[in-house]
Amino acid sequence: MVDMRSAFFLSLCVLAFPLLVPAAEYPGKTGDFFGFERHDFEQGGRACILVLPKKAANGNPWIWRARFFGHEPQTDVALLEKGFHLAYVDVAGLFGAPEAVRIWDGYYAYLTTEHKLAAKPALEGMSRGGLIIYNWAKANPDKVACVYADAPVCDVKSWPKESDPATWQACLKAYGLTEREMETATCNPIDGLEPLAKAKVPLLHVVGAADDVVPVAKNTAVLEARYKALGGSIEVISKPGVGHHPHSLKDPKPIVDFVLRHTVE
Repeated sequence: MVDMRSAFFLSLCVLAFPLLVPAAEYPGKTGDFFGFERHDFEQGGRACILVLPKKAANGNPWIWRARFFGHEPQTDVALLEKGFHLAYVDVAGLFGAPEAVRIWDGYYAYLTTEHKLAAKPALEGMSRGGLIIYNWAKANPDKVACVYADAPVCDVKSWPKESDPATWQACLKAYGLTEREMETATCNPIDGLEPLAKAKVPLLHVVGAADDVVPVAKNTAVLEARYKALGGSIEVISKPGVGHHPHSLKDPKPIVDFVLRHTVE
């Protein structure tokens, strides 16, 4: 009788908690990220990071950081405290090109299949990180809860072409395009926004009004106008007198509230 009761209790536990993944099953080297458990590992040949909340919120929501992991981390830390996972995969030097999108596809499949993270993450991209979050989102509009972009590059003809010749050549190489071909290519965040608008993906941009590295007029302002023309929802928080740095907001509450509104039911 005791054995039958134990077996019955065990079966109830399995039914009640089918999506829990024991911490021991997370891969790689374990470390610390502002008091949260961090895992560094390789997946698909790329360096990856996954930070775990102390207690996951319902549905295992997550924020997917692009580039400059750990820089101005206040939004990431606040969301970890809310029960979000924090994910990152290194696609540096690919400028959001198709190879970067392919790598993100693989990491998305891994996290949602192996670790049962939510089907629709929030995407976060700072500076050149804007290239991959938008190019991946446009290729996967049904897999995106919302987009938070911070001083994002929205057109490579603005950056790096106008200010960084060596990086511009690396960008052309990543896309496999000549300079003339890039002039008419539609591979930038400002291009092909229709899938995101149709999927009603909400966007938030935080920008420095005096940014002379990634000028608002050639990047966020163009994307904002085009997205609104398509019926899309976009909010822009502009910081008067601020340049490309510092990113984020000293108090990240407006960013955190935006993400929570669109990810937690």
